[in-house]
Amino acid sequence: MKIAQILATKGSFVATILPEASVKHCVDELRRHNIGALVVSKDGHDIEGIVSERDIVRRLAEYSGEVANLKVRDIMTTDVTTCTAEDSVEGLMALMTEHKFRHVPVVDEAGALLAVVSIGDLVKHRIEELHDERAALISYITT
Repeated sequence: MKIAQILATKGSFVATILPEASVKHCVDELRRHNIGALVVSKDGHDIEGIVSERDIVRRLAEYSGEVANLKVRDIMTTDVTTCTAEDSVEGLMALMTEHKFRHVPVVDEAGALLAVVSIGDLVKHRIEELHDERAALISYITT
């Protein structure tokens, strides 16, 4: 199973934020979109980083209430793991589990941002796949 199959149903909307934006604005955007991470990009194509709820919480432990006044560039993850639409769902799930991150930008051959997949997207897809397999097995056994 390929990431492209998930994108076919999920779509390719990507919420981005500027590196100069405040963490307060970042929190507002996460809440507004009801998501757990934003891709940091000046142009919507080139990835400068990713900022997640986890990044914010970790900085809260360091900076307490002052974190809201920091810039996204001060807290974002700059070493961003990406995937392509041709990567396998199973491989990406394993990578995300091993490295403990929940969001992966999907890029094209040139590295331009296409979409974002979350571990929730991958798990949802896998559950649907298992449901379909179960139904096929039940049908096979009963006919």
